[in-house]
Amino acid sequence: MPHIKALVEFEQVKKIILITLEEKTNLEDGTSIITDLPKVKWFPFTASNYKVRLLNQIGDYRNGCKKLQHVIAAENADAVIAHGAPAGTIVHKATKRSDVPYFVSLFEPHADYMLESGVWNKCGLRYMMQKRWEEHQKNAAGLMPVAEGYKQKLLTEGVPGNKVIAVPCSVDADHFRFDAAGRTKMRRKLRWEKATIGIYVGKFGGLYYNEEAFQIYQQCFRLIPDFRLIILSPQPKEEIKQQLSIYKMDLGNVYVASVPHEQVPIFLSASDFALATYKAGPSKKYLSPVKIGEYWANGLPVLLTEGVGDDSDIIKNEGGGALFNLQQTGSLEKAIEQIQTIVRNPKHRYEIPKLALEYRSPEKIREAYEYFFAQLANSEL
Repeated sequence: MPHIKALVEFEQVKKIILITLEEKTNLEDGTSIITDLPKVKWFPFTASNYKVRLLNQIGDYRNGCKKLQHVIAAENADAVIAHGAPAGTIVHKATKRSDVPYFVSLFEPHADYMLESGVWNKCGLRYMMQKRWEEHQKNAAGLMPVAEGYKQKLLTEGVPGNKVIAVPCSVDADHFRFDAAGRTKMRRKLRWEKATIGIYVGKFGGLYYNEEAFQIYQQCFRLIPDFRLIILSPQPKEEIKQQLSIYKMDLGNVYVASVPHEQVPIFLSASDFALATYKAGPSKKYLSPVKIGEYWANGLPVLLTEGVGDDSDIIKNEGGGALFNLQQTGSLEKAIEQIQTIVRNPKHRYEIPKLALEYRSPEKIREAYEYFFAQLANSEL
């Protein structure tokens, strides 16, 4: 949505065709948000529904290419924007035999993420094909990687500098602003008025630690006086509670829920620090986790895996949290101690949001499109 909202503001953009892949049961989700935007026409494509996941992915790819080609021609599109490298695979194929340029926002080494996270196999078809398609996308009219580190890597691989702009995942800082009154109300509701509360928002497994995350929670309970934990996750509550029980954590000291995104800020305001427990790996330095921007916008220091995105270097050089490496003895304990030091500083809640404003501003999206649209206009002269 931040990209759509940025595009709407451009005077030269007369029409936006938004294409999404949807499950049949989800076609109404978000309809009002999308259709209320000026200039936007929404084309939801229905996902394949085979019993085998790989067949669904093949079907979505083939059908998506055909449908996209039809929409490009019927709507007389001047450019196509693929949001993410997986979408870029379809866009690259669909525009291959046309003069329509395409751009890839949210461009990341998706295949390597999935390989390092143990989701894909190096000899598997999905990894090999996605890796190959990502190479093709490096010939796009423009790439918007989410991390400065990945931009530099692309430049060393021969991608022209005038075709790459780093655009981190942006955050609406006002929406996630710290709410002191809301904090008091929520903490009173939880009956944790005097506790030190840590919060985790997200899933377990895949890109994220699973068992290791619960071991980290254990250490927080051991090292932080009167510690309490909030977990907001789309995964089944009972599964999470079972994991907490396995690691012998008192369920009365943990609040587990799945809440709409608009309710997340009040839980952040009630908390004292946040956890971002990503699996370690070489490609993770090219991530730009939205949740870190949301945490910072609320003034929360982040307990973050070392080597994740540009954020790891920002924390190391400018503050805003603490880094841990599970492969280094004592690293986690030291990071938890650093978090407690930050929390004790009364100014941290007002200083940390400056990081979100500087590094996660939606203005970076607008600047990137302004640059690429100017290039398009010049190429047509």
